[in-house]
Amino acid sequence: MPAEPIAPPSVTADEPGVRRARRLVTVLALAAVLPALYLPGLKHDFLDLKIYMRAMDWWAAGRPLYDYVQPDRVQGELYFTYPPLSALLLRPFALLPLGLTIAVFTILTMLGVVVTTRWLLAPVVARHGLPRVFTLTVGVLLVFAVESTRETITFGQINMLLVVLILADLLFAVPQGRRWAGVGVGLATALKLYPGIFIVYLLAARRWRDAAVASATAAGATLLAAAVFPSDSWRFFTHELWATDRVGRTDYTGNQSLFGLLSRLTAPAEPSRAWWLAVALLVAGYGLWRAARAARARDALTGLTLTGLVGALVSPITWTHHIYWFVPAVVVLTDTALATDPAAPAGARRRRWLTGLAVLTGALISYGVVSFHDWGVAPVPTDSPGEFLVRNTYVLLSLLLVAALPVAHPPATGASMAPDHDGEKSR
Repeated sequence: MPAEPIAPPSVTADEPGVRRARRLVTVLALAAVLPALYLPGLKHDFLDLKIYMRAMDWWAAGRPLYDYVQPDRVQGELYFTYPPLSALLLRPFALLPLGLTIAVFTILTMLGVVVTTRWLLAPVVARHGLPRVFTLTVGVLLVFAVESTRETITFGQINMLLVVLILADLLFAVPQGRRWAGVGVGLATALKLYPGIFIVYLLAARRWRDAAVASATAAGATLLAAAVFPSDSWRFFTHELWATDRVGRTDYTGNQSLFGLLSRLTAPAEPSRAWWLAVALLVAGYGLWRAARAARARDALTGLTLTGLVGALVSPITWTHHIYWFVPAVVVLTDTALATDPAAPAGARRRRWLTGLAVLTGALISYGVVSFHDWGVAPVPTDSPGEFLVRNTYVLLSLLLVAALPVAHPPATGASMAPDHDGEKSR
């Protein structure tokens, strides 16, 4: 009898070579999608960064900084609205060729994305034994895909600098009890004011010393800028800070705050400030209560994420590039889903819910609310349920996450933001 042919050994999906191939295909597929996502943003042509540089030239010529204005198709007029400390840091860049300044800002933002994504994902990789290089690579590519990152890069914004300062402070310095804890949040507040919500978070978490350091740092940096530019500083804090007409149209869809939502309901009229304040205080109180609870449970990431989402909701103006905080929200949801035992009672259902919410959040922030839509220039009220959902996607998603983001159970004793020695957290 002829010998039976020997069948070649079968290749299973568990073999290292197959796993490496699949990971490579995943990375290449994500990288291939990025150009299509960035294409709509190219029309921004680093608009915000160019405004900063033109304002610096205007200022260097001896004219008042906050008199600078340029026409805009959507907002009507665009002013320089940053605090004096930001102007102090931006002014040297006006001495460089514009192309070099754009390159520097873009590279710094990209480095900020890589560094902060590593900070967020490294503990998750260690906790769940995930492939390190693959997970970090995919994470970085996904963060580059989200609309807030795309808008930050294509407008030439400084948001990632603020994110680096805040995360370095609240993920490392504060939990580890460092002497300089609070400095990062204080500097971020002096640069753009809205990070001041994190000082409120430190107070709510009863981190009195860290809140005091953050407040003193913000005040000291502001006074330093005032010493260099006294008249511009006085004008900013006594007038321009309170002039709401300088920051843009509140009803524009790109403003994804509670005030923006209300403005889109009442446009072209302004919404009731009393109603907005009542809703904002309610949301802030609930969100910061949950954030403080997370801090007491030594869950620094969830605490700062909830605080960032609350800040985005209650600020009168929250442009899409401000809402980085969806990124750590996805990390928290994924981390908790991986840690949930599907064999436990209700564990499988909870895991599906957390995974579904993480996927939904990732999909919504990747598509975005302004990248692929031209919302026009006229103040038009929201007049249908579908339009209400589409024009307020980030507001509604933020409210959902503030309520649904899993918070660790507080320990039996103590009220510290310090992590356990093994880095684990109980949810």
